[in-house]
Amino acid sequence: MKRAIFPGSFNPFTIGHQSIVDRGLAMFDEIVIALGVSFEKGEAPETRERMETISRLYADNPSVKVVCYNGLTVDAAKQYGCDFILRGVRNMADFEYERNMADVNLKLSGIETVILLTRPELATVSSSLVRELQNYGRDVSDMLPKQ
Repeated sequence: MKRAIFPGSFNPFTIGHQSIVDRGLAMFDEIVIALGVSFEKGEAPETRERMETISRLYADNPSVKVVCYNGLTVDAAKQYGCDFILRGVRNMADFEYERNMADVNLKLSGIETVILLTRPELATVSSSLVRELQNYGRDVSDMLPKQ
């Protein structure tokens, strides 16, 4: 069974996250959505609510498991028996960062990372970039999320 962990701050209301999980399901037998949480910072109530929302979203899909983790992604991957780390990127800056992290994770744990680009029609641009482009008079309507 091929299992991948999708770590981080999955938010069902953020454009692109659900797309990455759904595309990952075509590649893997199981996806573990792992919400990174720092219980020391008091993030648990917000994370529990998000966990419940995501669990409801995938309630009919036994191939998706939703968990919380604290610490390194590679440790969580091992804990949940994942062979791959699944990451999604929206732009080239994200891609460079994730590629570098994939190299580090592979060296630390031997776990491969699969990086998927968010579908172009779901891509979002950081608000700071949008503001900067607007400042130079650029029409940014084509960069905004399409609902």
